[in-house]
Amino acid sequence: MVEEKKRINASEKLFQVVLTMSFIVLSFICIFPFLNVFSISFSSSTAILSGDVTLWPVGWNFEAYERVIGNPGFVRSFFYTVFLTAVYTAIAMIISICAAYPLSRKELKGRNIIMMFIIFTMYFDGGIIPNYLIVRDVGLLDSMWALIIPCMLSAYNLIILRSFFSSIDDSIKEAAYLDGCSEMGILLKIVLPLSVPAIATLSLFYAITRWNGVGDAIFYISDPDKFPLQLKLREIIMMEQISQQEASQGVEQQKTMAESVKAASIIATTVPILLVYPFIQKYFTQGLMLGSVKG
Repeated sequence: MVEEKKRINASEKLFQVVLTMSFIVLSFICIFPFLNVFSISFSSSTAILSGDVTLWPVGWNFEAYERVIGNPGFVRSFFYTVFLTAVYTAIAMIISICAAYPLSRKELKGRNIIMMFIIFTMYFDGGIIPNYLIVRDVGLLDSMWALIIPCMLSAYNLIILRSFFSSIDDSIKEAAYLDGCSEMGILLKIVLPLSVPAIATLSLFYAITRWNGVGDAIFYISDPDKFPLQLKLREIIMMEQISQQEASQGVEQQKTMAESVKAASIIATTVPILLVYPFIQKYFTQGLMLGSVKG
């Protein structure tokens, strides 16, 4: 028995070592591209041309960031995108909660049929042209609401939140009924406080979706003063490429400066959203796991 236990313990330790090493290698594979982009954004043109840049900047150079952050419209677009993301996330979460809570109640008749229609939208879409025509006809072009209303509810996030609400013990709700609590009171005083992990997780999902969104902005926004950050950075990169082409410089240096500006743009848009993660990291795993307990 003692020898068998030792063999089991040795096997478990070996498994833990292999698992740890595998996660380290996988983490490095995921982090390497980001570190490489970070290094390119701070490296000199000579180092980039010679291919010496890997995980650490070579010949520190801040010119790319000066071109990106120094653009007159960058600061305006940055704060506009922060405001846009906050408004979008708040509205999307309110809509998701108002839709998910009734669908989580067994008393709601026809909820399975409603869920079938919601799931249907995950597989079939009207397309870019019909969506553009609708946005144009309701007068949302060049408006902040063009980036909010068409995508303010995610079917995937709705399903996760509905599953989380369904996992809450019905006895808690029944006890609240006996105490004279209304449906709205149960939602506000019982369900939402117990659903903080799910709400925090889905809020992050919505915020990242809007922060990184650029496709809808390209179609719906043509006023430069209303460009979100991603679209403004796209404009900066295009202007940089045009200016480099007009300048009397070699082709290789044109490509190098354009790549450096692209790298700086990626870092400028990634770092702000990364700063949000530490505040909701403790809810992230818990929210996803508990939200999948029941269907």
